[in-house]
Amino acid sequence: MAAALALKPVQAVGRLTLSSLRQVGALTLFGLRSLLALVIGPWFPGQVLRQLAAIGFYSLPVIGLTAVFTGAALALNIYTGGGRFNAEQIMPQIVALGITRELGPVLAALMLAGRVSATIAAEIGAMRATEQIDALRTLSTDPYGYLVTPRLVAAVIALPLLTLVADIIGIAGGWGVAVGFLDFNPTVYIRNTVDFVEPWDVGSGLIKAMVFGFIVALMGCYHGYRATGGARGVGRATTQAVVTAAIAIFASDYVLTTLFTAR
Repeated sequence: MAAALALKPVQAVGRLTLSSLRQVGALTLFGLRSLLALVIGPWFPGQVLRQLAAIGFYSLPVIGLTAVFTGAALALNIYTGGGRFNAEQIMPQIVALGITRELGPVLAALMLAGRVSATIAAEIGAMRATEQIDALRTLSTDPYGYLVTPRLVAAVIALPLLTLVADIIGIAGGWGVAVGFLDFNPTVYIRNTVDFVEPWDVGSGLIKAMVFGFIVALMGCYHGYRATGGARGVGRATTQAVVTAAIAIFASDYVLTTLFTAR
């Protein structure tokens, strides 16, 4: 009896490990199957365009507001912290670097995860619950090619564009605070920003955004596609899509940052 009780924690850890590995394997196979549909076709450009509008254009307001307030808050914090070392004048450079390399792609991806991953999971989950996915198969239409691949392509295209917009708006937010409240010269601020930021600073953020876009769409499609249990299952899939997308974004951001800083 004592030995059995002692083994219970080990068994629990083993079950959790096996369950996690099964989930990772299923997600990997799902992603590979979706990419295969992109290679072999058939293609649905109309679906891609519709998803570009839904994922990209309609996400502009929330990402723009997030970026402008992030840039403004970042400028205030850097100015306050730099004042302790008489280094207030480097604030424009740090704001630009922080937004283009890190905050722009990450915050845009998190906003997209909250808005798009949930929407995708709900849409595909509802189609699963109402057997519309099975109906696609009876019509000789590949559900991966029609439902999943267009969303992946649209997200990979849209998020770098949204990140570029977020970079511009975020830097503009920092400029507005610096000029309006911190008595910075507007021309000098812009010159310092332009002279300091290198193409790789922006490019690395856009590469991150492409990876994050793939993650956001993949998590939404995966959890929605596997939703079971009717309306409750769809709600559960929506929550899981947002949570797993956010965790994957932070994990991949660390990996990509490590690779980029080692170059």
